[in-house]
Amino acid sequence: MKKATKLVHAGRRAENPPGTVNLPVARASTVLFESLEHLAQTQKRFDAGEPIATYGILNMPQRNAFEELVCALEGGHRAVTVPSGLAAVAVAIMAAVKAGDHVLMVDSVYGPTRHFCDHTLAKFGVATTYYDPLASGEAVAALMQPNTTVVYVESPGSLTFEVQDIPAIAKAAHAKGAFVIADNAWATGLYYPVMEHGVDLVVQPATKYLGGHSDVLLGAVVANERAWPLLHATSRDLGQTASPDDIFLMVRGMRTLAIRLEKQGAAALAIARRLEGRPEVKRVLHPALESDPGHALWKRDFTGSSGLFGVELHPCTTAQVAAFVDHCALFGIGYSWGGFESLVIPANLRHGRKVRPWTGGPLIRLHIGLEDPADLLADLDAAFARLAAAA
Repeated sequence: MKKATKLVHAGRRAENPPGTVNLPVARASTVLFESLEHLAQTQKRFDAGEPIATYGILNMPQRNAFEELVCALEGGHRAVTVPSGLAAVAVAIMAAVKAGDHVLMVDSVYGPTRHFCDHTLAKFGVATTYYDPLASGEAVAALMQPNTTVVYVESPGSLTFEVQDIPAIAKAAHAKGAFVIADNAWATGLYYPVMEHGVDLVVQPATKYLGGHSDVLLGAVVANERAWPLLHATSRDLGQTASPDDIFLMVRGMRTLAIRLEKQGAAALAIARRLEGRPEVKRVLHPALESDPGHALWKRDFTGSSGLFGVELHPCTTAQVAAFVDHCALFGIGYSWGGFESLVIPANLRHGRKVRPWTGGPLIRLHIGLEDPADLLADLDAAFARLAAAA
């Protein structure tokens, strides 16, 4: 089956299902078994080689359905459910490191991931080196140390949308025994099957496109067979899960992921092409545009694009940026993208970047929702008019 079909049908066959299209919410903390033999057989599904107590934190219909769906999406072996995208980042990295290890982290990474490395990982004796998102596989190999256990990628990069050569980076990392972890929020497994390109662990902030309705916080980590025992053990020991109500909303959202992402991606690309021609715009940061520096890699590895991209403006004042953003009729001002609604936010790139700092002009990040593109373009035209008037 194609992934779009799997997203509709996977995870709907609970062990004792009622006859409903959607799996109903089961709110419980204790799971009962018919016998000790039934208990032992159930545990085998979750123990990854060592016995654990199986109860509501693992063996619940909604969680099982969600993990089956996200594995189908990303092409992985097994997955774990966590309360947020940032929790997924933390669990994935912690699964692959120990005190004294070294992490290679892409410099264009999601900001809270950087904070986690610089503070929490450092506190536990794990060092982090940031590398250029445009680095080749050879350049990444040269940065690896004897204790490097993780090479972390995010493509396109957060806010600046650089496309990484993940197959080459994964080859270099695996040659030295390291795990490759990918944040795959932008394209999801629908448009970028990163595990086919050598990634061992996929971080999926399901809050964004998977949920799709801006009403649920959830994350997942998908592992290949090599990484699964480590991920399973770490997730188990941290005791993380999510409420059945939240997972129900997530599974419901994933049923329409394919059609939403197709529509939002097409609208975003059309709007990006229009914005390229505006005199106020210096550059549009969207890898599906032929003018983008990462377009060749995007075309080689991706099968589509999503609704998130950046717009670099020609030099203008803070007041002009505020005039652009503050009074949009359809674009809300918000950070957590991926829902049905369009968003706009100035990208704060003044802090954090160590290897490839932003040297361009004011940068606006747009998320294109499910509104009619003509209405969104009219809203943006009005925003540009306000920017000009505020000069």
